[in-house]
Formats: sequence, C-alpha cells, structure tokens
Amino acid sequence: MSMLTPSGMGGKYRVTGNSYPRMRPPKRRGRFVTVLIAAVVVLGLFGWGALQLFHVFNGDDNDSKANAAPSRPSCAPTPSPTATGKPKPLPQPTQVTMNVLNATTRGGLAKSTADQFASRGFKVERFGNAPDPYNAKVTQSALIVAGPAGEAAAREAGTQVLGSTVKIDPRRKGTTVDVMIGSAFAKLSTPTQAAAARVTAENPPPPKPVCTTPSTGPTHKS
Repeated sequence: MSMLTPSGMGGKYRVTGNSYPRMRPPKRRGRFVTVLIAAVVVLGLFGWGALQLFHVFNGDDNDSKANAAPSRPSCAPTPSPTATGKPKPLPQPTQVTMNVLNATTRGGLAKSTADQFASRGFKVERFGNAPDPYNAKVTQSALIVAGPAGEAAAREAGTQVLGSTVKIDPRRKGTTVDVMIGSAFAKLSTPTQAAAARVTAENPPPPKPVCTTPSTGPTHKS
C-alpha cells in the first residue's frame, strides 16, 4: 500500500497523479443565494412600509383630498361698473323733450299718445309716423331712442310706458328722445305705476352675487 493511500481504504483506492480525491460534499451555494434574496425582499418591504407610515402621519397620503370636507362656495356680489352707491335722479317731465312716433299700423295713435304725454308735463316737439328702420318693427310697448346726453330723459319717458325699452344711439346728439309706439302698446302707465317705475329707475337693484368654489388645497408636484 502506498503512503499516499488514505487510511482505512485498504489499498482499494490509489492516488495517482498530482491531486487528492475530494473527501467533503460540495458547497451548496444555491441555498445561500436564496436566503440572501429573501433577506433583501424582507428589508425592502419593511422600508416601503415605514415610508408609507411617514406620509400618513405627515398628511401626504393620496386619500387626504378624498376624505377632506367639501369646500363651500364663496359668494360675493359682482361690482357694477356704473354703480356709484347713490341714487341717479331723473329729470322732471317738464325737462324732457320728446317726439312721439307711431311704429304700428293703427292710425291716430301718435297724436293721442302725444296728447297724453303733454298732459303729464312732457314737452312734445312733434308726432307722426316712425321712420322706416322702426316702422312696423317695434314689438314691445315702446322703444325709446336717445343719444348719450339724453339717457336720463329717455329713462324718465320710459317710466310712463310699462314694458318699454331704452336704446342709446352713440351717434345721436342732444337730449331730445324719440318714443316709438310699438305693437304691444295699450296705454300709458297710471300715475302709481309711473311713480314705482321711477323709483326703480333711480335705484337699480344690487348686482346678483357670483359664487366661486375655492381650491381644495395646494397641488403637490411629484
């Protein structure tokens, strides 16, 4: 038996060459890699959970907006560009000069209406048929046309006809107004109706409030 023969082998195996036979089982590296991967996964899950808890306690979770109380709309009156907070006095009937024009197919309506205006103190300059642009085209009770300088006079004349409309022609000069009698005209307002219309014209109603909904909160950029 050679001196290189391991003890206990009874000379059955002989060592030849320059290497010894492997006497230990091979290392199991696969199990080590599996354990390492599992440890990395567990550490990753632990870190992710800790990060989520941090966001929850700091109010940055994604459900904070959904669970927040709904915001209430904020209503504020829209300021009128012409509102000054003071009543706009209208001129007295004796300070209003007008032309009464018939824009309907009913004959004699201009004269009879002009007489009624005159009896109320208005200065009637002339009466007759409406010009072609308005003849048989005024569907309301009356259309009152005036220039910028005659706006107040037109609104005063409008108090005498319920359902009338005031039209301001920027090209028109002077303060004289044209009262175009329309197809819906029946008669002039009663003194009580005219007085109520005058109060409304001098004190326009406040503007309606415009409601806006405030933003739910700052937007976080990712």
